[in-house]
Amino acid sequence: MAEPSGLLVPAPLPRGYRRETAELMAHVAGGPLARDFAFLAPTGAIDRRNRVSIADTTEGEIATIEAEVDAHLPSFGKMPYRIRLRDETGFLSVTYFRARADMLKRMWPVGQKRLVSGKVQIHSGERQMLHPDHVVDPATGESPPNVEAVYPLTAGLSGRQVQRFVRESMRRLTDPPEWLDPATLAARNWPAFAPALRLLHEPQEPADIAPEGPARTRLAFDELFLRQVALHLRRATRKSTAGRAIPSTGGLGAKILASLPFAPTGAQVRADKEIAADIAQPSPMLRLLQGDVGSGKTLVAALAMARAAECGVQSALMAPTELLARQHGESIVPLLAAAGLEAVVLTGRDKGKDKAQILKRLATGEIAAVIGTHALFQQDVKFHDLGFVVIDEQHRFGVSDRMKLVAKGGEPHVLVMSATPIPRTLALAVHGDMDVSVLDEKPPGRKQIQTRALPTNRMDDVIDAISRASAQGDRAYWVCPLIEESELSDLAAVEDRYEDLRAHFGDAVAVVHGKMSATDRDRAMERFKSGEAFVLVATTVIEVGVNIPEATIMVIEHAERFGLAQLHQLRGRIGRGDKQGTCLLLWRPPLSENAKERLDALRKTDDGFVIAELDYKMRGSGDILGVRQSGFPDFRFVQPEAHGDLLPAADREARLAIQRDPKLETPRGKAIAGAAVLFGVDVGRGQTRSG
Repeated sequence: MAEPSGLLVPAPLPRGYRRETAELMAHVAGGPLARDFAFLAPTGAIDRRNRVSIADTTEGEIATIEAEVDAHLPSFGKMPYRIRLRDETGFLSVTYFRARADMLKRMWPVGQKRLVSGKVQIHSGERQMLHPDHVVDPATGESPPNVEAVYPLTAGLSGRQVQRFVRESMRRLTDPPEWLDPATLAARNWPAFAPALRLLHEPQEPADIAPEGPARTRLAFDELFLRQVALHLRRATRKSTAGRAIPSTGGLGAKILASLPFAPTGAQVRADKEIAADIAQPSPMLRLLQGDVGSGKTLVAALAMARAAECGVQSALMAPTELLARQHGESIVPLLAAAGLEAVVLTGRDKGKDKAQILKRLATGEIAAVIGTHALFQQDVKFHDLGFVVIDEQHRFGVSDRMKLVAKGGEPHVLVMSATPIPRTLALAVHGDMDVSVLDEKPPGRKQIQTRALPTNRMDDVIDAISRASAQGDRAYWVCPLIEESELSDLAAVEDRYEDLRAHFGDAVAVVHGKMSATDRDRAMERFKSGEAFVLVATTVIEVGVNIPEATIMVIEHAERFGLAQLHQLRGRIGRGDKQGTCLLLWRPPLSENAKERLDALRKTDDGFVIAELDYKMRGSGDILGVRQSGFPDFRFVQPEAHGDLLPAADREARLAIQRDPKLETPRGKAIAGAAVLFGVDVGRGQTRSG
């Protein structure tokens, strides 16, 4: 499908610009195409409509003045070059630093009038304008823009250069056929696509580029609508794909449940039934199992694996790290053993005869389920009959990684697990192609974690609390923050705290960080699990999946530096047994209002879905739709605080469009397909791409 507007070509290089500048611009715009520059949304606007006489200018304001060039003032050595302007009300000097006099004399001929626009300053009682933004000869009929769009910059680029690149790219824009429902445009009084994009770059007033303005809102709706079209098409394609039905009775699952010392929650029972219904169908399942930390996703996965084994089908669970894979193995292997099924763990650490034996028994079908890491999709791993795949924390895998494992089974049923709750308002956009099961209950016996915020000068009190807890057999995590975007500084912070705590507790302190070998990490974790060490100093490597019931204290140092959702994930590492858990948030004064709001929110609730909503509202557009960690595409026009409520309407329109034209063959369907190409949305897979 050809794109509709002529923008999918390399951005034209404005006359007089070097290729190095174009490369900087491509970095700012997010790509080298004319589309990338045309889709570079302004971050603000300069209002130049304040056309006044010299005497009526106000210090600090942007003003546009028509005045006569009165004189070029003497300039010596490194002094700035000054030009005096006059009108009937007074004088204003225009000042340049490090400028060429011959060029300025041509630009400012004495006795001629000029329109000049820039910020007015008062120096030694005289009005002046440093390096004006615009200088125009009014005799040409031209004038500075009334309102000027402002764009993001990077080192080595000026605002004028970015404007020029955007202007050159926008010349390639044509008016494409409309892809939105005319009723939507009429009801919301939105412009067509091309006029909306032009207005964004050539605003007539500052409100024209505001996120809540008609132009930006229409373009944001386009992005959401096309994303949802892609998701619905992907879902429809999956539903029509031939797979294999697994009509289990749940008999083996019942054996697992009978072996448990507790009853499953209502949410776990509901999720198990939803999965059972899906895998009984001949089309491959794609279901998300979303649950807060400690909600019992692993049990649901084990029950589903037992259902697959009941029908002679093998299962595989892939986790993003060796630590998580072995953690899952410790839970799932005994659960499946209770049903008479064998499960094994396979990671990159497994070598030689042991690995060869596992591979052989997987290929013959003796092993019902395997839990592992990226090692699972390596070429030498072959299954007898892989029909059920579980992906844990899928946003931490690349698409190709997931597809390599799925391809080993030929359209297997897929269950995706996530312990990262996202705002319900965004679930459509993140998981629109999946069916969703939510675990919104905690297993019985779990107590709410007590959360307290303390300044760092209370560090001694925290250490005393750990000493008292250790006397009762409890254990404590101590998490250090990322000081800079550098693994080395992260490592230094952890090792410094490790040495400090060793001065108090001696060898009862262990440390875990990303630079350690897998063997050393496992050894440290084993010391902590066994109780040989009762304090574990760590980076956020322990954020997801680590399960040690005896750990009852979580200390998060410099908690003000962490995001709300990440704080909640870390807190979920404790209180996983029947003892009371305590999370201590250490903060360094002064505390910003935003950080105070985050820490207060964490103290008031332990509901991950509530926290996700709060995190979304607090974080705003700093992280697109607040869910970049969930594999959500970066948007160019969408801003959460302004456009979050557009998503349900965009989803409804996308769903209706696909129902009416599932193959995008009608004139509107072709317009939608062309728009998807323009916006970089692959309607074959529902994912964004760069070109």
